[in-house]
Amino acid sequence: MTKPSTFSLALANETATANLMADLALLIGAGDVITLSGDLGAGKTAAARALIRYLADDPATEVPSPTFTLAQSYDLPSFPLIHADLYRINDATELEEIGLSPLPEGVVVLIEWPERAPSALPPDRIDIALSHRPALGSTARAAEITGFGRAAAQVTRLEALRQFLNLAGFIDAKRQRMPGDASTRSYARLFRDDDAVILMNSPRRPDGPAIYDGKPYSAAVHLAEDVKPFVAIANGLRERGLSAPAIHHADLDAGFLITEDFGRESFVEGEPPGPIAERYEAATDTLAVLHRGPLPEALPLAPHISYTIPVFDVDAMMVEIGLMLEWYLPDRGAPMPDAARDEFVTQWRDLLGKIAALPRTWVLRDFHSPNLIWLPDRSGISKVGVIDFQDAVLGPASYDLVSLLQDARIDVPEQLELALLTRYIKARHATDNPFDPAGFAESYAIMSAQRNTRLLGTFARLNRRDGKPQYLRHLPRIWTYLTRSLRHPVLAGLRGWYDAHVPPPAPNA
Repeated sequence: MTKPSTFSLALANETATANLMADLALLIGAGDVITLSGDLGAGKTAAARALIRYLADDPATEVPSPTFTLAQSYDLPSFPLIHADLYRINDATELEEIGLSPLPEGVVVLIEWPERAPSALPPDRIDIALSHRPALGSTARAAEITGFGRAAAQVTRLEALRQFLNLAGFIDAKRQRMPGDASTRSYARLFRDDDAVILMNSPRRPDGPAIYDGKPYSAAVHLAEDVKPFVAIANGLRERGLSAPAIHHADLDAGFLITEDFGRESFVEGEPPGPIAERYEAATDTLAVLHRGPLPEALPLAPHISYTIPVFDVDAMMVEIGLMLEWYLPDRGAPMPDAARDEFVTQWRDLLGKIAALPRTWVLRDFHSPNLIWLPDRSGISKVGVIDFQDAVLGPASYDLVSLLQDARIDVPEQLELALLTRYIKARHATDNPFDPAGFAESYAIMSAQRNTRLLGTFARLNRRDGKPQYLRHLPRIWTYLTRSLRHPVLAGLRGWYDAHVPPPAPNA
């Protein structure tokens, strides 16, 4: 049995309580249960209100005490949440009437007065016991935070995060929620005086069980499992004139960073959002400059420590595209006979063998609109702020251009894609000798098919395994990009296989 994890702290006022709950918000997810206990007036509802408002990213969100309604539901951006108050419960059997027995799955449950129904509490939970501390002031409280079962690790990490913020001088900074991504990382914007910085919480964690020749998915395809690659690549990009966030404070072992805040100027506009052509041109030019010359395979990380960038080899690319077979095709009710699977593997290994023979450069992997910030006060390629590159590998130059011009989250018109592909090729042809435009176009088509095949599987997995159905809405767009790339003559055989075996996304995806 996992030993509970406990720590205590003093909270001088409601702002301090709100900061604690914001820090906790970085570490929780759907399925977690948090209880708030303490006497009347101890601050339970204030703590619950602070957590809900932070997660809603709206300080004006109405959060009434559920004393009389018993339970109040909130559909928050990251996950649904139920705020319950058991003060008027006399017996745990009454919880069934309000939908709390059994506790619902896929939501965060926040419970005040948990001592009214102790038998209904799950073994994995976070308990926050609040009490008055009049010696510290009329608004002061003490909090004892305990994690039981699997939640013990969350409470241990919460204590480490608080210590990191304190040492960095940001324990009293105002917190603002930032959207997460498809990873286990989470982010917050911290405000101190007139300055803003970004807090990154990046727990060391493999993605999935060890089912790929004894490796989890993240290791098999060379995804970052800790924060060290981010630090090394950020420094390497800045040394080459690109804008990657400066790192102000770091705990490399725990996985906490405080970095430069690039602001919020996007590369897209409108509703639905579409590319801002001038900024996409700048991003295209940035890639052309980055790919212009040889790049090191290892980068300094700390004194006497270096980070070696992994190679995006054929095996890694095959594991990626295998996600379509594992997750997308079963969702579409498309059986895969062994002979068809063998043909898929054979054709893809032949195509990716062509890619493996090409010169290698840094592949940042997710060089697309959600990870690009426009920096108008800078000049040249430094106007393009890049914020997500910890999964960088050594591979073909075409991959990041595909990420940019076939953005999985917004529609990039084919005319603009072709114009920017031509712009990149002209820039490389003018400065690189030799540079093969036709060979690059072939590589672009292959990597487009590879990336979009992987995304079909990735987004189906995010829905079914991780409870993130919002990614399904991108499947029709990914399908469009995939069918576009399969027009290239080098993919003629593969196009026939997809026509025979891969159905398009469901109409309501």
